[in-house]
Amino acid sequence: MIREFSVFVVVGVVAAVGHYGTLVALAGGLAADPVLASALGFLVGGLISYLLNYHVTFRATRDHVVALPMFCAVAAVGFLLNGAAMALLTKGLGLHYLPAQVLTTGLLLLWHFAANRLWTFRPAAGR
Repeated sequence: MIREFSVFVVVGVVAAVGHYGTLVALAGGLAADPVLASALGFLVGGLISYLLNYHVTFRATRDHVVALPMFCAVAAVGFLLNGAAMALLTKGLGLHYLPAQVLTTGLLLLWHFAANRLWTFRPAAGR
């Protein structure tokens, strides 16, 4: 489990580069709403996360047709939590979007690891 968590964190950093890159490009560069920009960044980071976690972190044995919808369900919960946290931190508490996203990302790390390890990428029965 320590190896998986360590690799999960590294994969998370790579996915966060995609997420934050999208966020900064949209909110900072194009003056888009930071909550919308964060949501779109979350989707970019999610695609990166799925592919790397499937192949590298958990070395999944489930077919993509099974694992991908499960990953999307976990990500959907994370997506809602991300949006709620970003709205609370940026609009409710007035934090700048970048520190708000850092806090939000940290909170969601444990949710995503546990849900994906215990459910999404758990070895398929009989394998």
